[in-house]
Amino acid sequence: MQQKYAIITAGGAGVRMNSPLPKQFMLLHGKPLLIYSISVFLKFSPDIQIVLVLPEEHEDKWMLLCKKHHFYPPLDVVYGGPTRFHSVKNGLKKVPDDAIVAIHDGVRPLVSLKTIQQCFHIASKFGNAIPAANINESVRLLEGAFSKIINRESLRVIQTPQCFLASKIKAAYNVNYNPSFTDDASVLELTGERIYITEGNRENIKITNREDLVVASALMDFLKQKED
Repeated sequence: MQQKYAIITAGGAGVRMNSPLPKQFMLLHGKPLLIYSISVFLKFSPDIQIVLVLPEEHEDKWMLLCKKHHFYPPLDVVYGGPTRFHSVKNGLKKVPDDAIVAIHDGVRPLVSLKTIQQCFHIASKFGNAIPAANINESVRLLEGAFSKIINRESLRVIQTPQCFLASKIKAAYNVNYNPSFTDDASVLELTGERIYITEGNRENIKITNREDLVVASALMDFLKQKED
């Protein structure tokens, strides 16, 4: 059985939150976002190897939060770089070539177990798996002063975790940074690999603004009601 790894990227500085506290440390129902994002992977597989990528200057803050919330998961802390690309590249150094690795945004605390299970399963068969959600709104493409409608049925919102055969994604990351790299799949795609899309969960939003925290709190209440 292939060993499972998860790289959790947590390099945000909270700029768009207009807060001195990095967004990955902000509280959702009393706990830092990052704790939720890590915990769901440990629930998926207690044996999974967690690699947490943090800015060096945030490591002490993370340790204090772990102590406060009695959260002591077995993980490796790796220092990030100037962009998410560099941070992931640093994290991949901890992953053996024959593993399956999930790369997940630390500010996506509501990823479901089903999404994680599905991504690892598909990646083990095809070499990668990228979760995505349908778009319900109408979408238009801007072209200068003009715009045109786009068929939303052919569009998807891409999520994480994005799962890969480690040898393939590590080889893909052996390139120089390019601003066109918007996610890990875009890096792999340059090697000619086919990207495999799988269904994500709609609650798996990325916390970017303060409004997102409000939405995430409501979604968490909703999910708890469904479980009861």
